[in-house]
Amino acid sequence: MQQTVVISDPAVAAVALDPVRARILRTLAEPGSASTLAPVLGLSRQNVNHHLRALEAHGLVELVQERRRGNMTERVMQAVAGAFVVSPQAWALLAPDPDRAPDRLSAQWLLALGARLVRDVGTLLTGADRAGRRVATFAVDGEISFASPEHRAEFTRELADAVAGLVARHHDGTAEGARPHRLVVGLHPTVAADPEPLGPDLTRPDPTPPDPTPTSREDTR
Repeated sequence: MQQTVVISDPAVAAVALDPVRARILRTLAEPGSASTLAPVLGLSRQNVNHHLRALEAHGLVELVQERRRGNMTERVMQAVAGAFVVSPQAWALLAPDPDRAPDRLSAQWLLALGARLVRDVGTLLTGADRAGRRVATFAVDGEISFASPEHRAEFTRELADAVAGLVARHHDGTAEGARPHRLVVGLHPTVAADPEPLGPDLTRPDPTPPDPTPTSREDTR
């Protein structure tokens, strides 16, 4: 079983996002059959079999064992991965475009960058799994609290300057064998378990836009 499968095919995404089939996929993190799944899901065995056939036809579950039970053959299935991520590529016509109206203070642009991140890393991960290799990536995740919008504005300016300085220091597009890497830095208010409407100071991350240079859209190639 793979750790994560990224779904980029719209037809596969539609099957995986069906509520009943999504529950089946989650349950099939461990092997199971229509007979064992039916009471867990509160469905008939025939209904579960119907969904299993659809999941198998779209490569989301696989046969791990067949065993005889009386005059019937029980097919034991398992999900092909422990987790599934639907790539924005599955909805290419509707996916946000990060190259359209870039604005580093826009939540819409941040969302577009995140969508591209999921799409690109998903493509890399799929290719790496097929080749039996790892993807060279790096990520930092944390939380920071600001005393005021002004402190937040100062932080974003300093962060942009620091990132631009690092890129200038390490970027070498002329070196033989140099490989471009995408760099994305984002900041947004933390979402609580039961999110409430954002206050007026959280609608945009910085009431005083920082100097447009250096840009946070640095091309690291």
